[in-house]
Amino acid sequence: MAIILETKLLEGIEKAVQKAKELNTSVLFSKVIKVQALSPLSFYIAGREQFLGERLFWQEPTSETAIVGLGRVEKLQTNPDNHRYSNIEKEWQDLLNNSVIQCEKEIPMTGPILFGAFSFDYNKSQSLLWDHFGDNFFYVPRYMISNMNNETYFTTNIICSPGEDVNRFIKAFEIGEQLWQAAHRNVSFDENVLMKKKEVDPNQWKQQVADAVKTLKSSSMDKIVLARELRLTYQQPISSDAVLDHLLKEHTSSYIYSLESASDCFIGATPERLVKKEDNHVLSTCLAGSIARGKTEVEDAALGNQLLTDPKNLIEHQYVVTMIKNVLQPLCKELNVPNSPVLMKLKHIQHLFTPVTAVCSDHISIIDLVKNLHPTPALGGLPQLEAVKWIREHESLERGLYGGPIGWVDAYGNGEFAVALRNALLQGKEASLFAGCGIVEDSNPEDEYQETWIKFKPMLNALGGDLS
Repeated sequence: MAIILETKLLEGIEKAVQKAKELNTSVLFSKVIKVQALSPLSFYIAGREQFLGERLFWQEPTSETAIVGLGRVEKLQTNPDNHRYSNIEKEWQDLLNNSVIQCEKEIPMTGPILFGAFSFDYNKSQSLLWDHFGDNFFYVPRYMISNMNNETYFTTNIICSPGEDVNRFIKAFEIGEQLWQAAHRNVSFDENVLMKKKEVDPNQWKQQVADAVKTLKSSSMDKIVLARELRLTYQQPISSDAVLDHLLKEHTSSYIYSLESASDCFIGATPERLVKKEDNHVLSTCLAGSIARGKTEVEDAALGNQLLTDPKNLIEHQYVVTMIKNVLQPLCKELNVPNSPVLMKLKHIQHLFTPVTAVCSDHISIIDLVKNLHPTPALGGLPQLEAVKWIREHESLERGLYGGPIGWVDAYGNGEFAVALRNALLQGKEASLFAGCGIVEDSNPEDEYQETWIKFKPMLNALGGDLS
């Protein structure tokens, strides 16, 4: 990689230190270079010893685009209220205004990025289970690789304070080069050995489904989404490295993500994009309505056709399509919504899927889009406010980041957020898995309960077994 004593690097650091002196405040300096191809997982594992508890991983479906961050130069968190989106965005813009970015050209997903997640419901985000994350949790990584379009970039971020000696920062770049070199060596990790599996109040959850059905039949609400928890216990502290390895191999059509905070790790493989923004081009996903995969091609096709013609699932899917369309119309100049859904086939489940494209107005940010789209009817229900209020008052699960938006935004206004599904919260030797279902008037508690088992499978398999 060889960037340590590069003249331009020293000039860039000196510029950042000088700016910090002039402004009398800390300044973010970001250096971007193009490097040889590197495995994202290898880089993530290479940072285990030095940066365990401060690592992030993000890979889009098809494996062509990935971000891995090690270390943390700046953490952004704000109060759990309706202003959380605008407050995080303001803190991010303030940080960028006091920054020096050194790169040959502006390349999306390089330089300083802000990565993190919002909870599902800020009114119910304070809990012991999610103590290390809180309602919202974002940070700028110290070292980062970005894979895109068959190219790899290495970013180093440092904070420069007024009056600091430039030579102090050279060590930071030396560590970055050592990490990059270490990621090219063979890496290893221990497999996770499952000892105990416990459902959290399954009968109570079925009763909640029955209560939701009763409420839907006697109110103006159309849908309520309910989720539940599965708790696992392991022989040793759980390795997120091994979990990521399984997810990357088994779920190539999903977003693979991992976000560490101290001793906890939020990790998963979600099929659902919330929104992506490249310049002014916007992509969103309507994903609702599901059925199992078949054991044979014939059975699988029959199940898929059943899903495509099932009134309950089609109505549930249309709720999401209508909501996303209504949200994007006032924010975008162009909007394209297909007339009917297609199938998205994943390893254990298949969904009804409608992609939505648009061109947003110049003043609309990725955070604006996230704020307006979350939660979709696929995660909350319909009407949104009433359904989320019902969930808040009746669901016993501490959702935390489950079902919330997780993703990134770069210094140039690009970004992408997925819906945090098919995931687990790793805490030492224990893990909480989460799965939910959309409840409508004709829902059956036992059927919905069985559907959650299908949705538990990706993480249960990635975590090393099921102990049936």
